[in-house]
Amino acid sequence: MICLFRRLLLKTGYFIVWTNDLFYIILIAFICFAAWHFALLSLSGGAAAFAVGLLIAVGLGIQGLAVMGCFFISSSLLSSYKKMKKDHLEDFHEKGSTRDWAQVAANGGIAAVAALGVYFWDSVLLLLAFCISLAGANADTWASELGSLSKRPPFSINDLKRVKTGTSGAVSLQGTIAGGFGAVFIAGISTYLFQLESREFFYIAGFGFAGMCIDTIIGAFWQAGYSCRNCGKYVEKTVHCGLETTRIKGISWLRNDAVNFISCLIAAILGIIFYSG
Repeated sequence: MICLFRRLLLKTGYFIVWTNDLFYIILIAFICFAAWHFALLSLSGGAAAFAVGLLIAVGLGIQGLAVMGCFFISSSLLSSYKKMKKDHLEDFHEKGSTRDWAQVAANGGIAAVAALGVYFWDSVLLLLAFCISLAGANADTWASELGSLSKRPPFSINDLKRVKTGTSGAVSLQGTIAGGFGAVFIAGISTYLFQLESREFFYIAGFGFAGMCIDTIIGAFWQAGYSCRNCGKYVEKTVHCGLETTRIKGISWLRNDAVNFISCLIAAILGIIFYSG
């Protein structure tokens, strides 16, 4: 009788775990499908987002998915906010507002790896890395989307000259403030959902904001920039006006997605070092 009872409990436990796993899979698949349907993600972006979501669910459960969801939803809404005024930037930027797999990996890859690490090693350091990477990605996105609506053009930190709106490595007061709020937003959500202390909140917000600043520095000095052979415009695309562009600055492989990934990684590493120091 006791053995039968144990078997029943074991089977019930397996059923609960299986049901939870199935719930996460269906939830993540639905969100990715909806994002693809509304052109927030490309097909490759949807597939990458599904993989990222699964890794986060494995390590951090519904709380981790909620933090990632807050980043994705807020950044998508801001991308659509006053979209008509930002349409001209698509002629300048390498990619549009529909995120592909590289953009998903750049903004969520560090978070996914950190979340999976929590599954194997229940460490507050890995949790902080997860939160900081998303705070940095959110800060950069809010700064870009709202900073591009500034009435005054930004200035490059490279030579302190006014440059075209949307130029990597350029800053504006409006964009910087927006980025700060973006980092604080993720820090607040993370602190509430994971029941963190005020110390962790300030680390997430501070190093998330630092990640945005690192992104700006790399963008100004090392990100690849190109000149169109036909119209002469400075762009971040390798092809413009149907022709291959000429690289006039930066490292050829260091484009926007790589800059985003590296800045999130550096911010997360710095946060871990200072927190554990």
